[in-house]
Amino acid sequence: MSAANLELTERQRRILARLVAEFIEQGEPVSSLWLAERSGLGLSSATVRNILARLEELGLVKQPHTSAGRVPTDQGYRTYVDLLMEGRRRMKPSADVEARLRKAGSLDAVLDNASQELSRASHHIGFAIATAASDAVLQHIEFVPLDSRKVLVVVVSAGGQVTHKVVEYGEGVDSSALRQAANYINAEFSGLRISEVREALLARLQEERTIYDELLQRALRLAQSGLEEINAITPGMSLFIQGTSSLFERVGAHDERLSLDTLRSLFRMIEEKHRLVELLTQYIEAPGVTVLIGTENPSPDLHPFSVVASTYQEGDRVGAVGVIGPTRMRYQKTINAVDGVAQVVTRVFDAS
Repeated sequence: MSAANLELTERQRRILARLVAEFIEQGEPVSSLWLAERSGLGLSSATVRNILARLEELGLVKQPHTSAGRVPTDQGYRTYVDLLMEGRRRMKPSADVEARLRKAGSLDAVLDNASQELSRASHHIGFAIATAASDAVLQHIEFVPLDSRKVLVVVVSAGGQVTHKVVEYGEGVDSSALRQAANYINAEFSGLRISEVREALLARLQEERTIYDELLQRALRLAQSGLEEINAITPGMSLFIQGTSSLFERVGAHDERLSLDTLRSLFRMIEEKHRLVELLTQYIEAPGVTVLIGTENPSPDLHPFSVVASTYQEGDRVGAVGVIGPTRMRYQKTINAVDGVAQVVTRVFDAS
């Protein structure tokens, strides 16, 4: 629920924002006395206590101990982030970051470096996601004979990505048939998404059932078989991760939900990769910056963490870069860093 939906007063908004900002910096419960002295609102400690009691009723703050001050809940962080986003001005990306990413070279190197830049800026885990090769645009395809029944399928997609797979074909093939298959696919389908090429091949095979040219039928079947195998190479998306060790520094540092068991769960997801990719690819659906806090994350393993992500553009393909860190993160700094790197990645790909 956003701050607007809660209809907070200006005083409540400012007290909440000051409390969250102070807790993020210090990691200690924030007292009403401290807020009365530092909020800049000229309020008494008693008035601040009343405001905090109301914020607690709304589920935005909680008191970890009876005699302690308050700390933000996930909903409190959410309202704080919504307030940040309302008045946020989009920052100009760092020229140094852009210069470093332009030197990276390949698409994979750019995204690996982007995840490293985000980890360095946030002191948390930086990540980057590239869309699967099956969603890429076909530049050209080659079929290379390995023996009488094995073929190396090489697919080059727009942007210079190269994917290859050995295909065992059910009948003997020769070099001329392979060249014809490749030439046919390149002439007919270059410039389409690979997934669209596979669909078009199926349709063309249906149309060509009565064709008397047996060699063309064979070429279509070989191309179809090869491109179906390409789908098995990259069934999901590529994920680049940097900075996992930084989270160990946060264990016991006033992050009550961040334990070694919690980190082990996250690291298992990172090692398996496909689980984390499935969760993170949802951010590609929404353009711009997305922030998920604690229990807003769909996986219980991510409930102790917040995810800040932003989409980038690579031609007509969309990917995402972002940061995974504890809920007590510097949201304004992280949001600016993620948005800035996403802008830079888009510009680097536009220029390539």
